[in-house]
Formats: sequence, structure tokens, C-alpha cells
Amino acid sequence: MRAIILQDQLTFEPNYPKPAPSAGEAIVRVTCAGVCNTDIELQRGYFGFRGVPGHEFVGVIESISPYPNGSAQFAPADFKVGERVVGEINCVPCESNSRDYFERAQDPSRNTLGIDRRDGAFADFVSLPIANLLRVPANISDEEAVFVEPLAAACQILEQVHIKTTDRVVVLGDGKLGLLCAQVLATTGCHLTAVGKHANKLAILGQRGIHTMLVSEWVADYGSGARVADVVVECTGSPAGFETARRMLRPRGTLVLKSTYHGLPQVNLTMIVVDEISIVGSRCGPFDAALRLLAAKRIDVQSLIHARYPIEQGVQAFEHAQRAGVLKVLMQVEEK
Repeated sequence: MRAIILQDQLTFEPNYPKPAPSAGEAIVRVTCAGVCNTDIELQRGYFGFRGVPGHEFVGVIESISPYPNGSAQFAPADFKVGERVVGEINCVPCESNSRDYFERAQDPSRNTLGIDRRDGAFADFVSLPIANLLRVPANISDEEAVFVEPLAAACQILEQVHIKTTDRVVVLGDGKLGLLCAQVLATTGCHLTAVGKHANKLAILGQRGIHTMLVSEWVADYGSGARVADVVVECTGSPAGFETARRMLRPRGTLVLKSTYHGLPQVNLTMIVVDEISIVGSRCGPFDAALRLLAAKRIDVQSLIHARYPIEQGVQAFEHAQRAGVLKVLMQVEEK
């Protein structure tokens, strides 16, 4: 099969081995996949990953290998060959007692699609446990379905932190994840401000009635060390984002960390203690919630798509995704 391979460098391989079916897994024929900031960080050395990257995808079930008798997994939905699906990225063995996305995300026996010890979705085919699959409603396009994984990560914030309508919430970062987090948080009715560096990206939120500010405007209005937010969601994808977010928080505020990157941040731990800041690491989230939001057309993802490449030009897709100001770059695996 065709695949994008990360070894010492990123390359296109026209004859990479197709995944072999394992008990309790399905082979999915990938139709479309998205380049994520985590994929770019993997290329820079994050997690030391080698193999096929890619974890944001939609595809069609090609084959199914049932769970073995006596498997600890709950009986999965009755999937059929040909159904269109997306897949959660944390994969556990059949004998695992992890029952849902949250437990799988923290299971010590897990591997992670396209990130840690499991080939990902920048390929013609990908293998995933049946329990990880979710059907895609007919009114969600392939391009929209690619956003289910990052949108689910945005939904996870509401699973972890109770956002009140009276809370002053800041989403810091106007990349792909930041724009999705802001749209999800806007559904709570809180006092929301999205802060970023790019007026054109923030304009996507402005068109949906979400209050936005450039970082320079925030500094001008509040100062670089203003502590006015009850909750800050840090989505910059940069090590410097942690300290910027901390300076926005009032004492006893909550800092939600979404960024993953290769490298270490400079952290002022003393002020975390002095200000009694609560830090919440926030990772994978509920795919079913993301699918409901997309099906109800409550989240705009089409505005986030900046470019599309065939899989043969996957290396160029990665290069495009790293240009300044670029949001989502899609890899079209199946020809339309």
C-alpha cells in the first residue's frame, strides 16, 4: 500500500506492507486524513516515533476480525464492511479491562495510533480495535469527519473542568486546536475570549460571535502580567505558552494544558504555588460528543481547511502545514 513513513526523515513509500488483521481489530481503508501539530512535532523528534504517522482520519471498513472468545472487551457495535468510520487513537489489547475512551487513554498497556508503537493513518489502510470505531453520520462529510479527533480533544475540557456561565475564560492560541476549543467553550455561555497572534485566524471565531483579541491587544489593555482569567486553556503548541497562560490567570485559577511539543517549557513553579493554580492536563476526548456537534452543525471546521494534497505529495503536505499562518492541511488518500 501507499504510505508516508517517518524514519530518519519523512518519505513517501509506494509499497509499504498492508497491516495484517489481528483478533478484535478492523482494517479500515483511509479516505482522508489531517496533518496535526503533533505529527509535526513527531517529525522533530517528539516521542521518538518511527513508522506511519497520522491519527486524524476517516475511512471505510475493509475487513473485521472478531474478538476472541473470552475477551475482556465489551461486545462492540455490530459493524459491517463498507461502513464509514472514525477511530479513537488509544489502542489496548483484547484482555484489557478498559471499557471506554477515557480508560483506554490512560491504560498502561496502550499504544497510540500514529504516535506511539502503532502505524497511523497516512496510508491506504490502518488497523484499529473494533471498540475504537464510531460510525460517521451521513450528514458529516469526509473533510468534516477528519476533525472528530481534535474536536473530541476540545470536548474533553468540559469533561474535566466545570465551566460556569460567570467564568472569565481565555483560550490562548489561534491554531487548529485553539479555534476548536474556543468554539466548544462558547457553547457554555461563559465570558470567553480567544487570544492569538493572527487576525485572519481569529476572524473565523469573530464571525461566530466569539470575542477575540490579538496578544498585542491583550498586553495593551491588561498588561503582560494581568491576572484576570478564571480559566486559561493553553493551545499555543509552544513551550513559551505555559508562562504566558499562567500570567493571565487570577490566583486560584485553572490552567488547562493542551499543547504537546518536542522540548521543555520554562515553568515558574514558585508562582504556581504562591497563586495556588490548578493545572489540568487535557488530552483525548469523547468522539461521540464531537460527532454530535458536527452533525448538528454547531462547529465550523470547513473554515480551518487551508490545503489538500494527495497522499503521494504527503511530504509536501507536511511542509505546507508548517508555514506561518496555515491551519489544517488534509491528505486525500482515496481519489474522488
